[in-house]
Amino acid sequence: MTYKVGVIGDKNSVLPFKLFGFDVQIVTDGQTTRRTIEEMVQANYGVIYITEAFASLVPETIQRYETELTPTIILIPNHRGSLGIGKQNIQKNVERAVGQNIL
Repeated sequence: MTYKVGVIGDKNSVLPFKLFGFDVQIVTDGQTTRRTIEEMVQANYGVIYITEAFASLVPETIQRYETELTPTIILIPNHRGSLGIGKQNIQKNVERAVGQNIL
């Protein structure tokens, strides 16, 4: 099965991903972000990149898919920089997999 890759966030942060052939969805608020994630899940996206700023608006939606095999939701910084949320998630997952924080 072939999965699609999508990117969710503000225009300035996600538009460059179109150059790589990713499906880009520009959102403006939490409700639109939540709806876009759910639509991508229904459309069999394998990987969803979402800017940290918009992920912070819908933490319950992000958490719901943490234990699912697909889609993998990856938090990325926006064009203004990182909030540190994505790095914290990576550290948490590594600690869960290895048993300690090796980062």
